[in-house]
Amino acid sequence: MDIFEELKKYNVSRETYEKLQKFVALLTEWNEKMNLVSKNSLAEVWIRHVLDSAQLISYIPMNTKHIVDIGSGSGFPGVVLAILLQEKNPQASVTLVESITKKAVYLNDVKQKLNLNSVRVVNDRVENAVFKNVDLITARAVAAMDILCGYAKKIGNKNTEMLLLKGKSFGDENEAARKHWQYDADIFENKYSNDGVVVKVRNIRIKK
Repeated sequence: MDIFEELKKYNVSRETYEKLQKFVALLTEWNEKMNLVSKNSLAEVWIRHVLDSAQLISYIPMNTKHIVDIGSGSGFPGVVLAILLQEKNPQASVTLVESITKKAVYLNDVKQKLNLNSVRVVNDRVENAVFKNVDLITARAVAAMDILCGYAKKIGNKNTEMLLLKGKSFGDENEAARKHWQYDADIFENKYSNDGVVVKVRNIRIKK
């Protein structure tokens, strides 16, 4: 697969592609110090991580001002989205929430070296952090739907949406979450995972 040609489907410029390449280089460098992604997936980093994250840009409205990425870890999808939004929607800010300090140090290094001025790194558990005016919550391989709905209720408002990358267990997660929560969900095919889905969730409220 020609990665740049694939990224061009999301209107990614050559300049933005080069910044993504720098991000992958930093990820590779830091991965030697800590386990950010598995060595097997690092060999397929562009498809399994970068493109997997980049596809979310198609579902983010251009009037989005504040995105909170929960459990940012290695930077997916939060850093990838921040890089793409620099060009597509420079007014949007991205908050990366990471409770593990050494990973937060890595994320701050990425922010500094890539000049991601719209990014803020919060080294805390999402349950303890305080946010204002959250338009969108993103998450990838962090927690089950039930827990994510609880996070959204805590840090968001009635208009806050979630955009999630979910695996083959999503059906079970969705069923379990709906015992406690009501929400509307649009489910889309994950273009880069055989058994994954992209889920956009809105109108999240406690089930009465």
